[in-house]
Amino acid sequence: MRILIACEYSGVVRDAFAARGHDAVSCDLLPSETDHGQHHQGSVLDILDDGWDLMVAHPPCTHLAVSGARWFHRKLPEQAEALAFVRALLDADIPQIALENPVSIISTRIRKPDQVIQPWQHGHGETKATCLWLKGLPLLTPSNVVSGRSGRILAMSPGPDRWRERSRTLPGIAAAMADQWG
Repeated sequence: MRILIACEYSGVVRDAFAARGHDAVSCDLLPSETDHGQHHQGSVLDILDDGWDLMVAHPPCTHLAVSGARWFHRKLPEQAEALAFVRALLDADIPQIALENPVSIISTRIRKPDQVIQPWQHGHGETKATCLWLKGLPLLTPSNVVSGRSGRILAMSPGPDRWRERSRTLPGIAAAMADQWG
């Protein structure tokens, strides 16, 4: 399968699909963190119509996540632009689409998510509610339920790389996506 991993600089999801024999390409405005794997640095909108079978999209949540709701009144234009980007991804002419984001205004402005998953359902003993909006894909079933419910993401100290660590897909979730959707 030809798989596009949209808005991913880490290569975690791309590499999970590639390890299972798929032609997987990540795309982000940032360069890839790894030297291996196919990566398109630029706007995903430029390659959205290149004949993909599946897209897993991770649009930036900066202007969407309800964790920042107290600032929404200050960033209405940015929020409108972010929602338009999400709509473009969801409306892409790709047979199978999974769009991932934290609890956000996508639920009220576009549609409710098809599923909410947690890292502890896929081998990581922590919490971080992650919504999935799906097209042509089944729900992701828990792959490795583990104990422990730490809020590692919430407890992260402020700093210049906090956004990078908060946005990284955990390997267990990436493996579940590749195993179940690939």
